[in-house]
Amino acid sequence: MRMPARPALAACLAVASLASSFAPARAQEALDSFSQIATPTKGGKLTSFNPIVTGEATPVNLRDVSCEALLTKDGSPMQHGLTWRVFSPIPGADGKLPLLATSEGGSAAFQLVPGEYFVNVAFGRAGATKKLVVPDSGDVDKQVMVLDAGGIMLNAVSGSDVRIPPKELSFSVFAADVREDGERNLVVADVKPNSVVRLNAGTYHVVSDYGTVNAVIRADIQVEAGKLTRATIQHRAAKLTLKLVSEPGGEAIADTAWSILTSSGDTVSESVGAFPTLVLAEGSYIAVARNKNKIYQRDFAVKAGVNTDVEVLLDENANEEKAAAEDVVD
Repeated sequence: MRMPARPALAACLAVASLASSFAPARAQEALDSFSQIATPTKGGKLTSFNPIVTGEATPVNLRDVSCEALLTKDGSPMQHGLTWRVFSPIPGADGKLPLLATSEGGSAAFQLVPGEYFVNVAFGRAGATKKLVVPDSGDVDKQVMVLDAGGIMLNAVSGSDVRIPPKELSFSVFAADVREDGERNLVVADVKPNSVVRLNAGTYHVVSDYGTVNAVIRADIQVEAGKLTRATIQHRAAKLTLKLVSEPGGEAIADTAWSILTSSGDTVSESVGAFPTLVLAEGSYIAVARNKNKIYQRDFAVKAGVNTDVEVLLDENANEEKAAAEDVVD
């Protein structure tokens, strides 16, 4: 993951916690939106079943096991959006636990031979696992799993309120804890704006990329069980179009190679074209244009949310005068 070019670029969470609890009267309505399931399934649908091999042609003494999941311990059973998996506790030859059965939808029902199992339920990126013991006789308790899960819906603006086209924006969600090597575990990558990410409750580190150069903002966001949090991150960046022109406002000259440098001389972007467009973090830069073995350059500044053209003139003196005039205005 790219790091911002400037350490001074601090995370700015403009809106976080436009969240509301799932009140009992509106629980299903909120859950329908939260789980993003187009066609709710009221019950679990068994999608695969591989009984444990016991040496007999057909398993005997199958016991009915019912399972249901709650978002919070005081919530109602979830009706859709769940994936259930039943595993054998004995690793296979590959070292993994054999998957015995799966079910999708809401509550699930399995028929299992007596023995020990692991049951996992997933709701998006949220999940819970518990050990299950199926007795030879007597009642089999209903397996109730508490996911302790919520969700986040992410978006971002440039400056105070400039809308960013969704195709130019992406998010990655990381664990909050930093490993010994200084990195964080990636939870989910390439999250699109306004899409729901379902997660276990906790704090997550969100990285937002605007464009592909150096406009990167980071923020820690809290996910609460039973809640959908909408968060809007504020980018300190702007979109620019580069032009090599013979006069101010003139037509862009083709076959021009571009380099964008920081004020300290580090290269942050290179491109070729008459008018390439790129997104840069707020700060001071140098635009270098190469055309017909000649080099032209000018200093310019990027202001958050101010999308504009950056013109480099064939007249070097004019470039210096333009940069000086912009400094006076600032």
